[in-house]
Amino acid sequence: MRLLVSGGGTGGHVYPILAVLRHIDREEKRSVDVCYVGDASGIEARLAAKAGLPFQGVSTASFHGASLWSLPGRAIRLSRGTAQCLRVIDQFRPQAVLATGGYVSGPAILAAWVRRVPSLVYLPDLTPGLAIRFLGRLATRVAVSFERSISSIPGKRGIVTGYPVRPELFETNKTTSRRNLQLDEDTKTLLVLGGSQGAHSINLGMSAILEDLLPLCQIVHIAGERDVSWLLSRKEGLPEPLSPRYRVYPYLHEEMIYALGAADLAVARAGAATIGEFPAVGLPSVLVPYPHAGAHQYANAEYMVHNQAAVQIEDAYLEGDVLRETIISLLGDEERLSQLSEAARRLARPEASAHIASLLDEISTQKARTPAREDEATV
Repeated sequence: MRLLVSGGGTGGHVYPILAVLRHIDREEKRSVDVCYVGDASGIEARLAAKAGLPFQGVSTASFHGASLWSLPGRAIRLSRGTAQCLRVIDQFRPQAVLATGGYVSGPAILAAWVRRVPSLVYLPDLTPGLAIRFLGRLATRVAVSFERSISSIPGKRGIVTGYPVRPELFETNKTTSRRNLQLDEDTKTLLVLGGSQGAHSINLGMSAILEDLLPLCQIVHIAGERDVSWLLSRKEGLPEPLSPRYRVYPYLHEEMIYALGAADLAVARAGAATIGEFPAVGLPSVLVPYPHAGAHQYANAEYMVHNQAAVQIEDAYLEGDVLRETIISLLGDEERLSQLSEAARRLARPEASAHIASLLDEISTQKARTPAREDEATV
């Protein structure tokens, strides 16, 4: 099968694509010709390169929060990106398109709709963003992670698949993961994760309480490129018994599996990858929704809290005592950690990658739905 894929802006929109492709290669043992389209300066370009996927950069534009005066320029960039995707489709001739959201998916799905290439849009978050709400009307099928999301999908195109994660996440364990990261195998481990772009407020909040936490645990802190330098300086200033217990990284790629598997508790944003990957390893979490990303991170966090798999604190409380006391309380309560872990595991959907791969096989043999018109379009 020839498959055009698109999704980006954050890791949560890229990792589902990689998980589905990994499943097809590893479990189904068949090859797929892939072309990844996205923003050449986005995280999707870096992750696609690491995965060895051919990548085509196209012009993209986000309309979220756009001012009135900027709309014409953004519309021009979207049109240019769609034209570029049309050329990619004409040259690559995909049998199906998989898009996982983020504004970079817009040109790919628009071009697929014009060329009548069957397309599958996947919604990783609980609530759809602007791009998904629009693109879902053009797609052949729309896959969602959660039953609650079906009502937001137009028509009868929605299907619940779960969040596809790398199969290795279901196979990891604390001992192996800590050994691979050269962590102490018998010490409680806290993972601090701000998402693929980092989280400055979480980084500041954690920096202020390192001396309180490090006597109790070792910390793996994935800080993002912007903050890693000053946090490394902060590490160097810690007393000798504490400094080796604090590991700071700008970002982890394949090693992220070990970071997730090694942790007893995580402090993280409530992005799509969080609610998809934490259940796979049964990782309890303190979720801090990003307050400036619309409502989707709050909805994601509420889902985890409602299912007793996480606790939530507000971003505004990160610089006070709330973060410190919450972490210390949870790390000292084995029964609560165990309850949170078991609840998280109940949310995992190990079959998600296989389900999406099956949907791609299904739609690749049919004509794309084009409800807005009946004629064959040419551009």
